[in-house]
Amino acid sequence: MTEATDSMDRPLAGRRVLVTGAAGGIGAAAVSVFLDAGARVVGLFHSTPPPDELKARCDWVVCDARSRGSVDAAFDRAAAILGGLDVLLNAAGTWRPGTPESLTDGELDTVLDANLRSTVLTNQAAFERMRHSGGQIINLGSGEGVRGNPLAPHYAMAKAGVHAWTRSVASAWGRYGITVNALAPAVQTAGADRLWEHLGEEGAAALRQNLRTAMPLRGELGDPEADLGPVMVFLAGTGARFMTGQLIAVNGGLQMLGA
Repeated sequence: MTEATDSMDRPLAGRRVLVTGAAGGIGAAAVSVFLDAGARVVGLFHSTPPPDELKARCDWVVCDARSRGSVDAAFDRAAAILGGLDVLLNAAGTWRPGTPESLTDGELDTVLDANLRSTVLTNQAAFERMRHSGGQIINLGSGEGVRGNPLAPHYAMAKAGVHAWTRSVASAWGRYGITVNALAPAVQTAGADRLWEHLGEEGAAALRQNLRTAMPLRGELGDPEADLGPVMVFLAGTGARFMTGQLIAVNGGLQMLGA
């Protein structure tokens, strides 16, 4: 295999990548596509164990991304395994339903901690390990953080916070050679499953019909590996070295974001 062919087939060869929330959904898809692209990967997981098909393909470290102590310990372990850190993809998070007038303190804390606090803590830990050599941080935002969501206002608020945080640290950390971008995907995940369940049969059918008419490409949620995976690989590679502070929609055109 020639060097040119290798760079095309394995665009992340030699890259040291850490994925949080790696045991399921977008995180597991990221682990899979990063490994296929030639990266060395450590996956962080909390309560959900690593999937069987990925368990033996890379190293796994337990981490509660809501806890600073747990994050620092897990990042130390991962950096020791990898010999440093080039890329963080932070997929830790959760979607939960709720209504603006009835949110409890517990519901608010659960969603804000899982989505926003975890982003802050993991990004800070990545910065400490990238500040002398540069690196790339990829956060997970959401179209709900742009348009809002009356069925999950705390989730929308948390993701809007992720967007603002991403822009803020992109501005602060660019001088260290660190890029920070966020993705706004519309793909099938456990969170989407919880939404279908929350809506019930009639509501889910109505939402699926709305997707068919409102989403120009395909009219249904995408696949985390096939549709989102190539964009994650791109953002983790050298081709994205002059991009930072961006919210990138990968959603079949359901919501078109611009500068």
